[in-house]
Amino acid sequence: MKLLHPSCFIFYFSDIVLVVCSFLLIFSLRHDQVLHNVYYYYLTPFLVFIFLWVVISQFTGKFNLNNEMGYRSVLTSIVLSNFFILAAVAILIVLLNITKYSRFTIFGSIFLATILEIFLGVIYKVIQQSVFLKDWIGLEIPREQTIHISSPPPREFLDFPRDFQLLRESVIEESSAVAFDWINDHLTVIDPKNLFISTTSRFNLINHPSDFYTGIINLHPINDLQRINKFFETVNSKLPINGILIGCCETYSLRKRKILRRFPPVVNYFVYTIDFIIFRVCPKLKLTRKIYFLFTRGRSRVMSRTETLGRLYSCGFEVMEEKTIGNLLYWKCRKIDLPCFDCNPTYGILIRLHRIGKDGKEFNVFKFRTMHAYAEYVQGYIHQKNDLEQGGKFKDDFRVTTIGRFMRKFWIDELPMLFNVFIRRNMSLVGVRPLSKHYFNLYCQELREKRIKYKPGLIPPYYAQFPTPKTLEEIQQNELDYLKSYEKHPFRSDVRYFFKAMYNILIKRARSK
Repeated sequence: MKLLHPSCFIFYFSDIVLVVCSFLLIFSLRHDQVLHNVYYYYLTPFLVFIFLWVVISQFTGKFNLNNEMGYRSVLTSIVLSNFFILAAVAILIVLLNITKYSRFTIFGSIFLATILEIFLGVIYKVIQQSVFLKDWIGLEIPREQTIHISSPPPREFLDFPRDFQLLRESVIEESSAVAFDWINDHLTVIDPKNLFISTTSRFNLINHPSDFYTGIINLHPINDLQRINKFFETVNSKLPINGILIGCCETYSLRKRKILRRFPPVVNYFVYTIDFIIFRVCPKLKLTRKIYFLFTRGRSRVMSRTETLGRLYSCGFEVMEEKTIGNLLYWKCRKIDLPCFDCNPTYGILIRLHRIGKDGKEFNVFKFRTMHAYAEYVQGYIHQKNDLEQGGKFKDDFRVTTIGRFMRKFWIDELPMLFNVFIRRNMSLVGVRPLSKHYFNLYCQELREKRIKYKPGLIPPYYAQFPTPKTLEEIQQNELDYLKSYEKHPFRSDVRYFFKAMYNILIKRARSK
């Protein structure tokens, strides 16, 4: 007997509903007042019949419809299983000499249920084996189905020169002359190994060969892609390491600028507010997300610049250059790794951040969201472009939202960390701040070794010094002084640093950015 797979429970439930409907339909052909008669005459034998149906179906493996099974195997599995059910019922009728129940109802129900099972089984296999249908209805697609390797085009394809002027006209018609010039500056457009497409579906990429193209250029904004990460993952599978991806997106700041310019004052902000709620908020909330996708198929979603670049980084790309052209943000990136396959990105106001804790172990810190989604993936990019400002924060950090800056200024975003301090107990009230892996690696070796000996804290020694440290070196020295003091007198040090920090925050108005 095969072990029960979790997906079998869905099949069992669906099959029982199907059997019940078949029974009621056949019964109604021979009787009036269906429910009344079923309750008095068929309730007990029907429960026995359902029990036999489930047990024999499980014993014969009817519901183990794995990916390797073809249509013939599905048909054989259903017919064979239901034949055993029919045989078992017939034997019970003979042995128990059951004559008061209609054989037409019993055997007709089995026959009708078998026909319906075969029909649904075929539909299931069609969906299971079709990447396009899975993508269309929003089912998860196994990675092996997204990486379809076909043979490269013949050599003649590479020797066939592209018509530069025709290509230029086509790209301008799809985007703009400025966009074409920018793309032309970043790769050789007449090279046949650079694939130009304008698509909202990764289906148009799946059957292209892997590791053949050195560049893929999608001229259609990713806002209309139903499954953006899946599209990027498919592009990743088609490109070699250092392969180039060029694309575009309408960010929410560019969309805001467009709406405010299009409509007269006052009216423009009213229109923008409605647009923001429908195309920015609704696709993110669990309550409205499915409704939005039902009516729009995911089109016209508005994303932040942070989310756009973060999705690229999460899918194995490194952003090399950005350019705002018209109302679209164009970007050039290169493949540096395989995707991380982040299947559960968070958009809610309460988030969990991975931080380095005691003994170097990662743990989850709870905070209110102050950054756009996918912000954690862009941390290295921000550091590379902007470096650090006074206080150890990134300069011009576009990942932080407007309300997020306000929450950070008054530490509202850190209130959920009290859960880490008093419930989870993986943080202390006073101590060095928990750092991300990227920030942690910016610190010197001595401080990294000392940090992981103790729990991180909610109130950092940073605020016990006034004026507060300005550079990363000053912050590291401040933390070293605290840790050395804590090693000698733990309780006394925490009390002293706590009251100093409270005095500086409440009286001297020390603030965070």
